[in-house]
Amino acid sequence: MTRTLRVFRWSADTPERVEDYRVSSGPDTTVLDALVDIQRTQDPTLAFRYACRVGMCGSCAMVVNGRERWACRTRLASLGDGPVSVRPLYHFPLLRDLVVDMAPFVEKLRAVGAALTPRPDAARYDQGSSAAPERECIGCGMCLSACTIVAHNARFPGPAALNRAFTLELDPRDGGQQARWRVLLSDDALARCHGQGNCTAVCPMGLAPMRSIIRLRQRAPLRLLRP
Repeated sequence: MTRTLRVFRWSADTPERVEDYRVSSGPDTTVLDALVDIQRTQDPTLAFRYACRVGMCGSCAMVVNGRERWACRTRLASLGDGPVSVRPLYHFPLLRDLVVDMAPFVEKLRAVGAALTPRPDAARYDQGSSAAPERECIGCGMCLSACTIVAHNARFPGPAALNRAFTLELDPRDGGQQARWRVLLSDDALARCHGQGNCTAVCPMGLAPMRSIIRLRQRAPLRLLRP
């Protein structure tokens, strides 16, 4: 079976455009398989990012048929008949074609203190004592792409950063909560989320960033009342 991929193209010296490519497709052919075939046999200038190819690293995240997906986990056969559109993640600076700059994503994590700050007595706590599903985010950026608030407010930390903030709020080894809450409360970051749930809908790890934001909001009044 032959399928058409309509692929977003852009570089610093060429205008934005969409190019059509025809590829052979079997029942297990993924979008990533098709892109690799295009790059190897039709157009070596096509740029996209991938690494593991088995749904672990998240580096092949892109927008396929209007929805954020991992290209390596998305079979062409699951997308119905007709052309398949492929474009880069939204709300990220473009580097080339389907490759986006992840630096703003990392900066949003850094802004909320997303790194663990060990307490002096952190050695008392083992890894299992802080087990929570929210900690499994691998930073693919799909939730940020799907978030409509990020599109209109660059200061909003975004779902992944706030999800990480909640994860550390539950971690007894972390000593950075006071500084983190100063950021969350002073910048009104929690109130900016409109609760649409797009982030949760597209998370390939099955996480619920919107729930994490709600739970942070529930804790915020106690933090405001603390001296």
